[in-house]
Amino acid sequence: MIPIALDPTRLAVAVAGQGPLAWRRFQALRAAGARNALLFCPNPTLEMATAALRNRLPDAADLAALRVLWITGLPDAHAATLAEAAESARVLVNVEDRRSLCAFHSVAELRRGDLLLTVSTGGASPGLAQRIRGRLAAEYGPEWAGRLALLAASRDAWRRGTRDLGTLARLTDELLETQGWLA
Repeated sequence: MIPIALDPTRLAVAVAGQGPLAWRRFQALRAAGARNALLFCPNPTLEMATAALRNRLPDAADLAALRVLWITGLPDAHAATLAEAAESARVLVNVEDRRSLCAFHSVAELRRGDLLLTVSTGGASPGLAQRIRGRLAAEYGPEWAGRLALLAASRDAWRRGTRDLGTLARLTDELLETQGWLA
């Protein structure tokens, strides 16, 4: 696996499927900043009725416009056919709990403002990833959102002084030590 973080404001992303898992994945994408994420669902529930809802599965034109697609809650044959069509359109695909159909795997994530901590088992054991995520949550509480905001503001100020990357790293370490945040 190659770990990356995608900017959801720069990519067209969608969920295709049905049921509570599809809805939960869609909500997670929105919470992660994918304000233009689409939800393709042939049998939506009332709670799924949003402006982003397409009351069907994606067609070739939809797939051509996407870059990343999560598929969940569909029968295996339908999921496989849709995944193949999406990959043919050069879309990165994840089919929930079907490792052989995935170009990528979703990670267990912990968000603290802009701080994003993730755990991946490459799809081998999502339960283990969730347990580790729980330990990270205990170690990195909500206060880390403000801490990162302070670090970011400090770094911006330091960069205005045209400091090199090594100096920025040293100043970051000094601030962390002074605050005792990683002691």
